[in-house]
Amino acid sequence: MFGTAEMRAVFSDQALVGRYLEAEAALARAQARLDIIPDEAAAAIDAASRSIEIDYETLRHETEIVGYPILPLVHQLAKAAGEAGRYVHWGATTQDIMDTATVLQIRAALVVVDRDLRAVRAVLADLARKYRDTPMAGRTHLQQALPITFGYKAAVWLSSIDRHIERLAQALPRILLGEFSGAAGTLASIGTAGLEVQRLYCEELGLHQPPITWHVARDGLAEAVTLLGLITGTLGKIATDVMIMSATEFGEVSEPFVPGRGASSTMPQKRNPISSELILAAAKAVRQHVATMLDGMIHDFERATGPWHLEWVSLPESFHLTASALANAKFMLTGLVVHEDRMRANLDLTHGLIVAEAVMMAAAPVLGRQHAHDVVYDACRKAIEGGGDLADILAGTPEVMAALGGKDGIRRYCDPTNYLGLCGEMVDRVLRARPL
Repeated sequence: MFGTAEMRAVFSDQALVGRYLEAEAALARAQARLDIIPDEAAAAIDAASRSIEIDYETLRHETEIVGYPILPLVHQLAKAAGEAGRYVHWGATTQDIMDTATVLQIRAALVVVDRDLRAVRAVLADLARKYRDTPMAGRTHLQQALPITFGYKAAVWLSSIDRHIERLAQALPRILLGEFSGAAGTLASIGTAGLEVQRLYCEELGLHQPPITWHVARDGLAEAVTLLGLITGTLGKIATDVMIMSATEFGEVSEPFVPGRGASSTMPQKRNPISSELILAAAKAVRQHVATMLDGMIHDFERATGPWHLEWVSLPESFHLTASALANAKFMLTGLVVHEDRMRANLDLTHGLIVAEAVMMAAAPVLGRQHAHDVVYDACRKAIEGGGDLADILAGTPEVMAALGGKDGIRRYCDPTNYLGLCGEMVDRVLRARPL
């Protein structure tokens, strides 16, 4: 429930070890291009990185002893490379390989996130377009406020998704940085060719070269998870709206019907909004990981004593949770059942109170804004306390009748479909926008 097979494949142990090997091979190829190690050694290391059969039980055992997986992995890769094994991991430090592997994983994961964001965007655009003019109650503080359209609500959701797509594209140059800097980050082990090796290493992997070591400058990885927090935050907002609108007393939308999905073990009538519930749970969990990643930015000196390890937990879990939220959002929104008749019926629940502002603003040019407010406020009070339609009460108020042009005017201004503001135009503006 809290991940997808595709995202698990990106962050599996086998995939992570594969990224370590990819980084080690790229380093060897870059160094060979500068004659730091022999060409034939780089070729042998590269070939071994692709053909090696990792002894995972030995790797696990030695990693538990060392505390990090790179030294045990280098042992196996060096052995597989034969004579060339002496050049494996030349001038590198453990964190160089681990950080680079993490970035390679993030790059693959963000491709999935971007694709799924665009899929959610397409579904929301369809909803906004289809229900552009479908009236419903807008609510503030969980009470009916003014009429809106369901298309307007969907377009508000959509606008956030558009910004997340832009944020993702803009963040890539800051996140996708290679790391090769040596023990304390100074590249002293390579000498004057260090920065050129670093450049070629990043080029081999298709990553950006950093201006300086980022062993203890973790803002790029923190930004990646914070971005996931923003994405799931928006999905959580959508899920919350859908869950409340699905409540029996609202009945305005329903999640897609699949036999057995959201069923109760005791109540046969139940169709719980399970996709929205999972989205909301994922959003809350990612938010905690965002806090952890921000805490993990506080490293000591040139190599941290613990904060780095927080990333090993929070970063992959955040991507798993985000993938789950996006998958559930695609499913839920694609099959969302919109009950237009119930939306219209709910508009009439307050017997006209939802358009009190419309009446006030229409009467204001004649009565003055404050007096119009007081007169309509008094009419609303009577409707709330004594029941009845606001229009009927207003029709018994001579000065309102005169200001609005009689009963026909009152009827027109008390029709919620005549007070939708610029909902349609705003929907059109969002639909015309295109994210990066």
